[in-house]
Amino acid sequence: MTTTGMTMTSDGERQPRGSALPARWRILTWILLTTAVALVSVVVTTRALLLNDVDHDANADITQEIDEFRAFAAVGVDPTTAAPFTSVDRMLEVYLNRQHTSEGEVIVGVVGGDLLFDRRIALDRPDLPPGLTEDGNLFDPMLATPTNSGVIDVEGGRVRWARSDVTSGNNDGALIVAVFTAEQRAQVGETIRTIALVAVGGLGLTAVIGWLVAGQILAPIRQVREVAAAIGEKDLTSRVPVHGRDDIAALAETFNSMLDRLEQAHDTQQRFVDDAGHELRTPITVIRGHLEVMELDRTADATTRAATLRLVEDELDRMARIVSDLLVLAKAERPDFVTCREVDVTDLTLDIEAKAQMLGTRDWQLMEVAEGVAGIDSQRVTQAALQLATNAVSHTHDGDVIQLGSAFVDVDGRRLFRVWVRDTGPGVAPEDASRIFERFRRGNPAPADVGGPAPERGGAGLGLAIVRAITDAHHGSVWVDSTPGEGATFGIDLPVHDPDVRLPATDHREQGDPEPHNAESVPDPRKAVTS
Repeated sequence: MTTTGMTMTSDGERQPRGSALPARWRILTWILLTTAVALVSVVVTTRALLLNDVDHDANADITQEIDEFRAFAAVGVDPTTAAPFTSVDRMLEVYLNRQHTSEGEVIVGVVGGDLLFDRRIALDRPDLPPGLTEDGNLFDPMLATPTNSGVIDVEGGRVRWARSDVTSGNNDGALIVAVFTAEQRAQVGETIRTIALVAVGGLGLTAVIGWLVAGQILAPIRQVREVAAAIGEKDLTSRVPVHGRDDIAALAETFNSMLDRLEQAHDTQQRFVDDAGHELRTPITVIRGHLEVMELDRTADATTRAATLRLVEDELDRMARIVSDLLVLAKAERPDFVTCREVDVTDLTLDIEAKAQMLGTRDWQLMEVAEGVAGIDSQRVTQAALQLATNAVSHTHDGDVIQLGSAFVDVDGRRLFRVWVRDTGPGVAPEDASRIFERFRRGNPAPADVGGPAPERGGAGLGLAIVRAITDAHHGSVWVDSTPGEGATFGIDLPVHDPDVRLPATDHREQGDPEPHNAESVPDPRKAVTS
């Protein structure tokens, strides 16, 4: 059985397919293989070209000598006497004595079966085979063949030759020009051996350089592997060093980006587990305690049991709300938490006001309504606004005034869409304004929050954290303006983005802004609020 990139062993384990040879060795092997093929091709081609030059030069020398002799014979005048030649012997003798042969070249005259050699043949010439003057049989094939040129292999090596027949009076003869190429071929062999030795040295140098370069190229990949091996369940902070701007650097950056996403997902999961464990411990303890008491108290009447069950039901509802809020905050870390579309903010504001009236019996007043469109996520903005309205309900009494509204404002050259909610509750203490938008943080009651029925203050402290998560995902801000004892105004400011733009969720803590937005870092909302 096989799977993509894997093979199944007999014991059911998966093993990756492919070569077990390290990448560095594979790179070096291919470099050496291609280099060796190229060098062999160069050596073979060079040898063929040099041998072809040897044969070409030999043919050129033979052609030149034959042409010179034919021109000499055509004139037919003895240069020493200025009289015409009377015999072939004299013609060949005079011509041979005037020649200067090149390396490996032999010029022979033949008259009546006798051989006449040029005067240099008696010299010690290593380029010619020994005993050449005594071995007359060497030239017999050249005389016997009907053709006037050819190539023969003799003991002294390969010979290229040509013959020119001549007649003078009643005498016949011939001139044979032969070139022994053994010496030139031997020189070619020496040259090729030298080139081969240089090629082997170059191949060795290529191996060393290839090994070093392959190691340098693969070093970032090795660092990726080492970082991946060093990453544990509790530590996702390791990153691969990025050097340069090449493909390997791009790979390292992509790997680091993946680690960033994994770390963010792990932190989100861990924070969700920690928050859930922290906040759910109390209601679970309360539920377990009351159920144990009810189980032990067999004499409890129906009214007591009903009260206990109502309390348990209330705690279960609170647990459900906590889990739901935690899930929202966990989703806020995802890039698709908000999906911006072009929204008519007038309809959005009226919709928020209609839904807010269902949150409590308060004197709801819609103070202003923005007109126009904005590129926002209408569902998330509604959720944030209703969270602010719920917060206002929890700090007021029946019949108290809660005002809300929306407007377009310009702040520092930016066009913002603002939604705000103002209550007449106890307000927010200055020391609480910097922390109430954090998770599980609840403000302390202001001194004026006394007397009368106590407002509902039993939330988990996640509502305003959700509001901040939604505004952060829009690249906006959340603010509060309050005077203790005189109520508070909460609002959100969202940039007016282009439609159909999906904005990634952001975490201000990663952008050098660890503190929540507070009244000191946002514009005074009363400048945009009308009554």
